Amino acid sequence: MIRYLVADETKRLRDALDARQDEMRAERESANTWRTDRHREPMPSLLLLPFTDHLKPMVLISLNTGMRRGELFDLQWSAVNFNTKTITVAGATTKTSDTRHIPMNEETIGVLEAWKKQVSKSPYVFPGQGGGRFEDVKSAWLKLLERAQIDGFRWHDMRHDFASRLVMAGVPLNTVRDLLGHADIKMTLRYAHLAPGTKAAAVELI
Repeated sequence: MIRYLVADETKRLRDALDARQDEMRAERESANTWRTDRHREPMPSLLLLPFTDHLKPMVLISLNTGMRRGELFDLQWSAVNFNTKTITVAGATTKTSDTRHIPMNEETIGVLEAWKKQVSKSPYVFPGQGGGRFEDVKSAWLKLLERAQIDGFRWHDMRHDFASRLVMAGVPLNTVRDLLGHADIKMTLRYAHLAPGTKAAAVELI
């Protein structure tokens, strides 16, 4: 079964991301008040930053590009081209060993531009501890789903959601295949039933 988000779930997921960030900002301000009262050095404020940590940009990029989790963890800034508006997923980091180029939509560009301004100098888009490769997002992801009251939705299902939305918008399956990096069109055909008017168009050909 292909699991993708219905409209209400998409809204709840995005609302949960924002609520999580609001909560983290409030907690940081509270902690800094406590530290200041005790003449301790405050931690950097999160109020003016577009993102409080990695989770929101990671989720938004996943929803808008269909990238696999490992590809996201491997992603480096050298593969993000703001001039051509593309992300290059190198063959060495993909499941099929094929390099593919993913166009960035407006939201993806905005997220990555804002994120780049606030992260460290690491070559990784989403650096882990010490600036190296990011390793795990499971705990934060599960807590986010709980907050959003979304059941049965894995991180990998954001890839299915990306593909499903494309097919439902009328994008040809072969284009979806290229964007997902499927080696075999049979993998992409799982989404064929979501195409608008597919059956009606088929019988009109008789």
